[in-house]
Amino acid sequence: MNHTQPQSRRKQSIIAFALIAVIVLTGACDTARNNNTTTASQNAANMMSMNGNMNSNMNAMTVGRLETFYEHQSGYEPEQNVRGENYERVAENPFLEAARTPLSTFSIDVDTASYSNTRRFIGEGTKPPPDAVRIEEFINYFTYDYPQPVGDAPFSVTTETAQCPWNPRHRLVHIGLQGRRIQNENLPPANLVFLLDVSGSMQDAAKLPLVQRALKILVEQMTARDRISIVVYAGASGLALPSTSGERKRDIINAIDNLEAGGSTNGGEGIELAYRIASQNFIQGGTNRVILATDGDFNVGVTSENELVRLIEEKRKGGVFLSVLGFGTGNLNDATMEKLADKGNGNYAYIDSFEEARKVFGQEIGGTLVAIAKDVKIQVEFNPSAAAAYRLIGYENRLLADRDFNDDTKDAGEIGAGKTVTALYEVVPYGERVDGTDTTPLKYQPNTGSGAMRGGGELMTVQLRYKEPEGEQSKLLSIGVADTNQATDTASENFRFAAAVAAFGMLLKDSRHKGAANLNNVRLLAQNSIGADLHGQRAEFVRLVGEASRLNGF
Repeated sequence: MNHTQPQSRRKQSIIAFALIAVIVLTGACDTARNNNTTTASQNAANMMSMNGNMNSNMNAMTVGRLETFYEHQSGYEPEQNVRGENYERVAENPFLEAARTPLSTFSIDVDTASYSNTRRFIGEGTKPPPDAVRIEEFINYFTYDYPQPVGDAPFSVTTETAQCPWNPRHRLVHIGLQGRRIQNENLPPANLVFLLDVSGSMQDAAKLPLVQRALKILVEQMTARDRISIVVYAGASGLALPSTSGERKRDIINAIDNLEAGGSTNGGEGIELAYRIASQNFIQGGTNRVILATDGDFNVGVTSENELVRLIEEKRKGGVFLSVLGFGTGNLNDATMEKLADKGNGNYAYIDSFEEARKVFGQEIGGTLVAIAKDVKIQVEFNPSAAAAYRLIGYENRLLADRDFNDDTKDAGEIGAGKTVTALYEVVPYGERVDGTDTTPLKYQPNTGSGAMRGGGELMTVQLRYKEPEGEQSKLLSIGVADTNQATDTASENFRFAAAVAAFGMLLKDSRHKGAANLNNVRLLAQNSIGADLHGQRAEFVRLVGEASRLNGF
């Protein structure tokens, strides 16, 4: 018997724990030294800030991130991190110098799961793991008061620039898209196939019973033009409801009521059956969508994740999209669920309550089901004579290569009817020092810092590409953005509220870029920009920030 590999692993484990002990002790010593030091000058303050960032980085390695250290060790298998839940590691976008990297390209994202999932953690009195916080999903959980599109464009584009609340020396640039609203009675006919996890892990009241209540909200809005099917999967997959007209509400509700949880999980076979049913009942010019509702437990099955992704991408090209709804706690596979929805041109939402179910299947039903534009990409070109550096806030797993912007074969996100999509850039104006980006001057590049501002006074140009829902050739929009340098408190309610949400996300992640942000000024900024708030979601955010202030770690 060969004992070499186990002995090697034990040695690696001993070395790993020794390194971790050094990191922890070093962080503790640095923290003690910093606590006994007072700021006698600006230089001393800068040194303390530097030490604080170093300690923060060290502590991030020792609290909840040890698995990333072990990933490089021989024979390591990643473990689920929070109570068996699985989150993909998110490395924050850094500041980039505009002169060296003038283009920033990314796909839009309409997912909202991260915010409602984080709300669940805070409601349970627990600070969420940093990797559960995706700031773009926080921002896009909320709707904003952008104008409706005019002309043939399926969405409007709004831009605004003001001082950055957490660093007034910087600018914050707000980009907002507003999808064309469609009244429920004018929505295209829908062919919906619900793929429901009825495995034993779904027995909890916050899982299958909540799925059943959520489905009934949708059923009440269906018409004779719509069709719904229900496929279930556990130990085996099956058809719980064949494709049924939306006017037969009693039959549909009876099928929903008869669902029971039990067995192991076989997601692969269930998805194949769901797509087969969707294809058999395809509505040309309508909404054709598979909606997966699960706690994310894909632990049994003949189909690998890569095969699932290939199947989802293939069906997406044929016009059948996939959305994913997460439920419950304990084994939430957030990383896989987000990936599947992304590949399926759908959205990923986490439903933690009946109120959230009403939001997804009631208030936002058009945006949940009906795409008005697909493969929507944004590319921003920064003017290096106006911007020294910039940072895209969030969208880390939606970044694209610059060349992908003009490549119509590259997949990107979709916008649903009536949906808003928001993105924020933190920009360092020309002339301000860019921390952490000191580099050797380039020999052959023009000196962007000597001379008058070029580009007509514009800070940047925002370009967007999108396709019609059934189109294959993209269309282009372009908007120039000036640096107005207005004060934060004179900016719009949209701007201020989105900034507050972004700052809250940075605090939860303990971002190195959070600047002067704290829970108190985040709460005040949000409270003063609630606006009309028809459904009370912004007011709820203010309360959530208050709850977070009572958690350990803040």
